[in-house]
Amino acid sequence: MDTNTPPRTEDHDVTEDVTKAYWRENLTLMGILLSIWFAVSFGAGILAREWLDQFSIGGAPLGFWFAQQGAIFVFVALIFIYVHRMHKIEQKYGMSDDND
Repeated sequence: MDTNTPPRTEDHDVTEDVTKAYWRENLTLMGILLSIWFAVSFGAGILAREWLDQFSIGGAPLGFWFAQQGAIFVFVALIFIYVHRMHKIEQKYGMSDDND
């Protein structure tokens, strides 16, 4: 093995530094999205429930709605956001399996 050649990953022809940058961006994205989900499910559904209950959505108090349905809707939306952003990140770092 040539000592001047940077180490490469098995699946993709990228260096170890690129792989580390890819994972750093991936983990940052996951941290942000999980923080949003936590804020919606715990914050809106539990901590701010009483304040949110002064508003209603579909006849139900907003705090109750977030605890029962809103957090699930936000979670599903965050999954789609994650898939979209990860596709962009994979393309950015040359780790996409697309044949485009």
